[in-house]
Amino acid sequence: MSKFDLDLRAVEEHIDEETDLEGDIVLGVLDGTTPDEEWLETIADGNVLVLCVEGDVNERARGFARDIKESGGNLVHFRGFLVVSPPGVEVDTGRL
Repeated sequence: MSKFDLDLRAVEEHIDEETDLEGDIVLGVLDGTTPDEEWLETIADGNVLVLCVEGDVNERARGFARDIKESGGNLVHFRGFLVVSPPGVEVDTGRL
């Protein structure tokens, strides 16, 4: 059996970097009563939004969707919900 050098401290530091996530998953209703700026601030803080859409999704998200996309975030409309994630948090739709 060959010998190898494994630096566990370096591995632990790398794992900490990879799993050091900030933010929460925030549930809400996209019905036009919450100001667009509030949704944008929530995403800017590193949170993911899961919003139940009441009405036309394009109309309801018009005030913040472009800003989210331009900043590198994601928006996915799925079964009456809009999932909005900040830059660096991908929404995997591969199983849909």
